Amino acid sequence: MNSVRLAIICDYPEENWHSMDLCAQMLLKQLQSEHSASLQTIQICPTFNRRFQQIPQLGKKQLAYNSDRLLNRFWDYPHDLKNRVKDFDFYHISDHSYAHLAHVLPAERTGVYCHDLDAFRSLLEPAKEPRPGWYQAMSRRILHGLQSCSLVFYSTTEVRKQIEHYQLVEPSRLVHAPYGIAPEFSMNSEPDILLPQIPKQPFLLHVGSCIPRKRIDILLEVFAQVRSIHPELQLVKVSGEWTSSQQQQITQLNIGNSIIHLQGLQRSTIAALYQRASAVLLTSEAEGFGLPVIEALACGGIVVASDIPVLREVGGEVVMYCPITDISAWVQTIEQVLANPNCTPTINSRLTQAQKYSWSNHAQIIGKSYLKLAGIENI
Repeated sequence: MNSVRLAIICDYPEENWHSMDLCAQMLLKQLQSEHSASLQTIQICPTFNRRFQQIPQLGKKQLAYNSDRLLNRFWDYPHDLKNRVKDFDFYHISDHSYAHLAHVLPAERTGVYCHDLDAFRSLLEPAKEPRPGWYQAMSRRILHGLQSCSLVFYSTTEVRKQIEHYQLVEPSRLVHAPYGIAPEFSMNSEPDILLPQIPKQPFLLHVGSCIPRKRIDILLEVFAQVRSIHPELQLVKVSGEWTSSQQQQITQLNIGNSIIHLQGLQRSTIAALYQRASAVLLTSEAEGFGLPVIEALACGGIVVASDIPVLREVGGEVVMYCPITDISAWVQTIEQVLANPNCTPTINSRLTQAQKYSWSNHAQIIGKSYLKLAGIENI
């Protein structure tokens, strides 16, 4: 049997969507190492062309970067794929926000991973997320691309519920493929270089972007109140760029000197932070999965997270949950953890929960799905 040629279509790394990059990397790695006999898996990611960023006086502005993003996504990438359609048997779009690429691919041989519905929120709930007409048109093209695919993968039952609620995709085309945990995230992980910025005193940890649904305003308010009780406590923030409103809040709360903001870290270093943090906080009001939850648990970390269905699904009974906007509940829970870490679910139970998730299993599900489309039942 000749192996099936599967293209893994990745995000431009210049967009800095680290979780999307991780999912594509882990899928590619697992398929190439464990299923090479049945699948010939190749990564697709064209060169990112900088046009507006090369213009003097304009190049360093956000407008120039965003303009280059749009041109690369909607002009360069589709044209590159058009020239490669005959090179592969099947195509896997690893990030649903790139689903417009499906318009230049054979629908019956294309699948997409739907991580969440954020990219379509302006269409699904326009009153809650009003956007200009051009943005809605862009979102609509992406959504129609997703809807044209033969396979739509998802990470949690909560994402599936939302897809079915809005009747976006026929249920028969949906495939549950939960995320996994990169090998660096374990109790035995050692960072290559332990950063000098990692504090020796107690600290709380947040890993993730600063986009609105992460509710960084809650994170900062909670930290400020806990710090008023524990002045030595610090907050380590990994990834993301502060917005102007977040910077203002930090100034108003007078907590800037107690925050360490780190970016571009190796996974082994993030694992060390998970291990050493007094608690890992996830204050999001919405998530498609919540990778930091299982990553932290795999490192033996104590997790305090928003009480939303998707995080309950992923974290199970070993995560401590707080209502999103109930600041006093967050503060009280963190106070309990700081006073007595043994009041939390046991480290063995946290590790057991993390072990439910595997990139190997993730890749096997996706690989089997494409082989089934090819008429091959075994992988």
